[in-house]
Amino acid sequence: THPADTEREDIMRDEPATRTAPAAPRSRHRRGRRPATTIASAALVATAALALTGAPADAGTALAGTALATTTRTGTARTRAAASGRAVLSHVATFGTIGSGSTVGPDGAVYVTDGATGTIDRVDPRKGTVSAYATGLPPKVLDIGGAMDVAFLRGRLYALVTLVGGDIVGGPHLGDATVGIYRLERDGTWRVTADIGTWSAAHPPATDFFITTGVQYAMTPYGNGFLVTDGHHNRVLQVGLDGSVRQRVAVADVVPTGLETDGRRVWFTEAGPTPHEPRTGRLLSLGPGGRVSVQATGARLAVDVEEGPNRRLYVLSQGTWDGPADGTPALPDTGHLYAVGQGGHLAAVRDCDGAPIVLDRPTSLEIVGHTAYVVSFSGDLYRIRGL
Repeated sequence: THPADTEREDIMRDEPATRTAPAAPRSRHRRGRRPATTIASAALVATAALALTGAPADAGTALAGTALATTTRTGTARTRAAASGRAVLSHVATFGTIGSGSTVGPDGAVYVTDGATGTIDRVDPRKGTVSAYATGLPPKVLDIGGAMDVAFLRGRLYALVTLVGGDIVGGPHLGDATVGIYRLERDGTWRVTADIGTWSAAHPPATDFFITTGVQYAMTPYGNGFLVTDGHHNRVLQVGLDGSVRQRVAVADVVPTGLETDGRRVWFTEAGPTPHEPRTGRLLSLGPGGRVSVQATGARLAVDVEEGPNRRLYVLSQGTWDGPADGTPALPDTGHLYAVGQGGHLAAVRDCDGAPIVLDRPTSLEIVGHTAYVVSFSGDLYRIRGL
């Protein structure tokens, strides 16, 4: 499937920013090396978790705004696939019970979230050792949630926390913890930087929803703050370090997931509605004025995107989904990593035998040089050398 085949989709943009008063939960912090700013993205996706959409793939109530554009990104990379058959997959470490978001720190370690325990873990990719870097974030109250993503900005560590507060419409109260972005203070405590949950409840989306505070998947540093995807409320938010929150762009019921930026351009993935067919797993770019353009199509349950060697983009596919209900992960050992070539062509990263490398329910991707680090839903970290 190529970008030229994409359907129209309507966009709604730029709601006014509002601020909410932050709380100040406590934590204990196990000291590590001082972090510095990196730009990395991650998306938890226990499959477009709560995929929160059961609409057919061609559904999508029209939203007021401009139409989705269709373009492709060629960049400087040649169309030669990363499918050159020289990549090597290996297991690095097991760090928790549920894998979600990740980032690479200034020390070269991979930092991962564990929503079950409210912990940010540090994984040394050279030794395979795992240590708790920071604790004390609100733990998950459902099958997914809690700490979903992690990033460094201006030398400080931030965590994205979701599904710990708010209400299920017509159902139970989820809790009273803050849904939003938390900053790790120098004394080891956590401070709420932005209360995204309160803003989301006060600014409901145009698409159907049943969780008032949304389900935030991923964040990436951008300007004086972060961009954040909400896969349930189907939008990308711009969140400032001053606590301001505004809608950058809204999409149809298509479950936006992973994020990447080079500081100027922004890309994000869509898992697509159930049953997560390849044609609905897409890579898009977000341009000035909220203009959204399709860059590639064909990754089943697309959950993350990263820029790799030669500025080539890579898309992470969680794999084949067969239910039994919205929010269940893809089938084990059906995920893949794709390189984006000219014309939006997706080429699977292949091993030395020429076979596509198979991943077990991947949720997050980081790339350093010619090496990719992939987080699995199982709480494992894998490495792919030779991109």
